[in-house]
Amino acid sequence: MQKHYDGYFIDLDGTVYAGKRRIPAAKRFVERLQHTGTDFMFVTNNTTKLPVDVVDNLANNHDIHVKESNVYTAGLATADYVAGIAKPGQNKVYIIGEIGLIQAFLDKGFQLSERQPDFVIVGLDSDVTYNKFAIATLAIRGGATFIGTNPDSNIPNERGMLPGAGSLVEMVAYTTQQRPIYIGKPETIIMANALKRMRLKKSQVLMVGDNYKTDITAGIRFGIDTLLVYTGLSTREQVAKEAIAPTYEIDSLDEWTLTDE
Repeated sequence: MQKHYDGYFIDLDGTVYAGKRRIPAAKRFVERLQHTGTDFMFVTNNTTKLPVDVVDNLANNHDIHVKESNVYTAGLATADYVAGIAKPGQNKVYIIGEIGLIQAFLDKGFQLSERQPDFVIVGLDSDVTYNKFAIATLAIRGGATFIGTNPDSNIPNERGMLPGAGSLVEMVAYTTQQRPIYIGKPETIIMANALKRMRLKKSQVLMVGDNYKTDITAGIRFGIDTLLVYTGLSTREQVAKEAIAPTYEIDSLDEWTLTDE
């Protein structure tokens, strides 16, 4: 029995689009949310893009038109988390990452520093170098708090499954012998921060995604209902073997009924 939800957390790649390929049902789903005035937020592990870039990609490549406030990246979630735990005077960060992550921290008033940073943030960085890893390693061994944006081992690309942010984070974990605080899905910090931004209760929100290991697991761990749509990574055969099933499973977002329609 389907219940009413006041808000939706929605994954992007595999759910709203598949790389450069459009998923027409996803466009219709987003437009139905907008038509009914239902709150929604794209919750993504992407840290390389700014919300404006995500909005532009959706508009220009997928004909889906949303606001920047509808986008919550792991980069924003990481900056929100660090701002929340930083003590007075702790404003220096060293970042392995790209513009989406760096700008999120600058917008929070943090200073970028290679010398005695209070926090070391490791995310996806396509131009990472040995020297960057060396600076991060020494800083963490010197007492800096170690934060990983998300544990994704790989990211899909036209070339295949490329190294994801988690592969970089785990290299630093190996060199420092310290475990990071992970922010992105399937961890729950990003979910808690997104819920705080949406100003709803857990019982009012549904997590929508294509990947059981990240999207659905994040929802389950956080204690919210989940909707798995089979347009991306996970298959029914794989999910059937999991100990905890998603709250709902569908083959297309066209199958999902908004109770306000």
